[in-house]
Amino acid sequence: MKKLVVLTGSGISAESGLRTFREMGGLWEEYDVHEVASPQGWANDMDLVLRFYNERRKQLQHAEPNQGHKVLAELEEFFDVEIITQNVDNLHERAGSSKVLHLHGELTKARSTGDSRLVYDLEGWELKRGDICEKGYQLRPHIVWFGEPVPLIEEAARITSQADVFAVIGTSLVVYPAAGLVDYAPPDAPVYLVDPNDIPIPLHREVEVIRENASVGVSILKEKLLERF
Repeated sequence: MKKLVVLTGSGISAESGLRTFREMGGLWEEYDVHEVASPQGWANDMDLVLRFYNERRKQLQHAEPNQGHKVLAELEEFFDVEIITQNVDNLHERAGSSKVLHLHGELTKARSTGDSRLVYDLEGWELKRGDICEKGYQLRPHIVWFGEPVPLIEEAARITSQADVFAVIGTSLVVYPAAGLVDYAPPDAPVYLVDPNDIPIPLHREVEVIRENASVGVSILKEKLLERF
């Protein structure tokens, strides 16, 4: 079975009603998103950061996987599909995808501020001041914030290096380090890009562009892949 590696970004979740930082215009209420998504923001105003992510969790509870998520899950019948996502929602898993690597963390989890190995599933949408790990440290959102390293990028590069096919869906290919993953795809692996926007294409790779949003474009991608393999 051929290995299909898929890099997804905010464009696929936006169709399920989840607002992206770009749609926020870089602002949430009157706050710069860096104030609520950075270690400095956490140090300056923990309660503000907790409220920001609590509201995002509440929004996620009402969101449903769209056709793009669902078709990616369907492709597991035909390919060994591994999804590398920059999204922190759980819509890929809820659509049925079984192999999902979250580069930027997971909204439905929290981790210890004193021991990053301690990660917990959250029940419900709320994480509060005073919620602590077993070692007594405050819990924080299990999210990779601006200015923090991306610990799973090496694993993502390893997965991409094994791809027979590499697809990019709903991401601009300008946010690093995730945008650099295309460089790890084997030279003979075909590359597909699904996005309605005019995305800069890597000059050193031949890329087949499907200029549609994810809910339409992933279905087109499925047809192309089944014809080709």
